[in-house]
Amino acid sequence: MNDTVIAGVDGSPSSLAAVDVAADEARLRGARLRIVHAFSRPADLDPMIHGVLAGAERRAHDRAPELEIARTVASGETLTVLRSESRHAVLTVVGGRGRGGFADLLLGSTVVQLAAHGHGPLMVVRGRADPEGPVLLAVDGSPAGAAAARFAFDEAALRGAPLVALHVWNTWNEPTPYEGPADPLNVVVDIDQLRRRHQGLLEEAVAPWREARPEVAVELRLERARVRHTLLDASREAQLVVAGARGHGGFTGMLLGSVSQALLYHADCPVTVVRA
Repeated sequence: MNDTVIAGVDGSPSSLAAVDVAADEARLRGARLRIVHAFSRPADLDPMIHGVLAGAERRAHDRAPELEIARTVASGETLTVLRSESRHAVLTVVGGRGRGGFADLLLGSTVVQLAAHGHGPLMVVRGRADPEGPVLLAVDGSPAGAAAARFAFDEAALRGAPLVALHVWNTWNEPTPYEGPADPLNVVVDIDQLRRRHQGLLEEAVAPWREARPEVAVELRLERARVRHTLLDASREAQLVVAGARGHGGFTGMLLGSVSQALLYHADCPVTVVRA
């Protein structure tokens, strides 16, 4: 039953902010909220249940009194617990920084593995508090990008927000036809042809969801620039960034390299990663 939003909680301020966002997301969807904690030391269990988790539940109830709220406390490694819980969730929400069971969430491969192998979209709460602006969709034309587009349009509709579909391209890692000899030091790139191709990719990526969600105001934005810096700049004016778990073209290595690390560490608003 995918009618549950999960909030991963460890008592850190970041995870409590995730509870607030998860409560909002559950309320928008008419879904249930489940507060999840993974523990490895039994000595920590009682104060967590009666202190932090009880407080998190009260916090969520105060924010959205109509919510049905449940708590899950599981023994095990954070990634394993969250992956298991995400099987029954429409969305999993975690803080950008944690402690205890979530201490390494963004300090290594944990969040990458959860994004790649979890069972639903993963929202990482970070950046400025209560951000305003459009939902920002990072378009890359990949299968995961198509799933991200659907999520972004649904999210914009739920929030009553406009959507900016941004596709960033450049010639540095572009597998394109060239005019001229094969010598890499003496090639001529047909920039106009590339721009038209990327414009077509952008329009094609949003077309089905634009038709399905006519109530969402959409801005198509095509930029020839550095991908990481352009996305981070755009996040400063967005309330949410949505990206596919894996990309190609301008988003090569999404969630595997520098672009994903930049989003997850430096975006100025929450980031949602969607798997194909």
